[in-house]
Amino acid sequence: MPVQIGYLLPTRERVMEGRPETAPLLAFAARAEELGFDSVWVGDSLLARPRHDPVTLLAAVAACTRKVALGTAVFLPALRNPVVLAHQLATLDQISEGRLVLGTGIASDVPNIRAEFAAAGVPFEGRVGRMMEGLRLCRALWTGKPVDWQGRWPVQGGVLGPIPYRAGGPPIWMAGSVRPALERAARYFDGWFANEADLARWTAQWAEVQQILRDAGRDRSQFVAAIYVTLAIDEDASRANQRIDRFLEHYYGQPAAAMRRRQACYAGSREGAAEFLHGFASAGASHIIVRLVGDPDRRLEIVSGIRAQLAGG
Repeated sequence: MPVQIGYLLPTRERVMEGRPETAPLLAFAARAEELGFDSVWVGDSLLARPRHDPVTLLAAVAACTRKVALGTAVFLPALRNPVVLAHQLATLDQISEGRLVLGTGIASDVPNIRAEFAAAGVPFEGRVGRMMEGLRLCRALWTGKPVDWQGRWPVQGGVLGPIPYRAGGPPIWMAGSVRPALERAARYFDGWFANEADLARWTAQWAEVQQILRDAGRDRSQFVAAIYVTLAIDEDASRANQRIDRFLEHYYGQPAAAMRRRQACYAGSREGAAEFLHGFASAGASHIIVRLVGDPDRRLEIVSGIRAQLAGG
């Protein structure tokens, strides 16, 4: 099956620029669908990296699109009450008629994210356990049957309505690049979501995930391997590199070189971008989510052309 290509809406960038209006974001989503993209994605943060709320914004995106999958890249479920979250996501899945994909993670251990957890009243050190239990509770509620739950969130005979459009609820892709994250993704969820800078490292991790799937007796064909990449496409390589370095430093408040060592980034020509994406597709990536540096209109068209090229060969 040809690799699928998704587009990450620039929610964080627009808020940082003082342009939080949602109409342009919805127009980008509609344009991505028109150009043949397979999915549209939204990031998540409360205070650490201010941006639009992903559940609310994706509801609007669902209303102005018809075919593209709608995803979170990535969502932090540990920050939410899972009973409330299960209700919100079930409603969003109904609005989109089963197009929702929940990309999830535990969040990086950096000071501003620790502060974000504290502001939400959530212990940072317990975030893995909260996430895992919360997602199990969501899935239980998504059956529509009475749920009795003894845990962090006691539930007595709780019945959720509506349940998601898609039976069982939206697929969940677990993000991460360390062994425990690979184990969580392969044993309990529907996909693995990585943001690994080095193709060789990603390939080795994907081999680990596949082995865990085999050991767990799970069907590899039903499991998604996704990668999140940042592209600065410009025929002038020097200009492209300057642009992506400025973007990374402004976005993360860290040296660009440090971020490039940790995240999948490419700066350069269209042909080079195609080769970069093809490398991950050839290594087994089934879904690539791209974050575009610079004006989205022209670059959406360029990536659309690359998508067609990858699909053809």
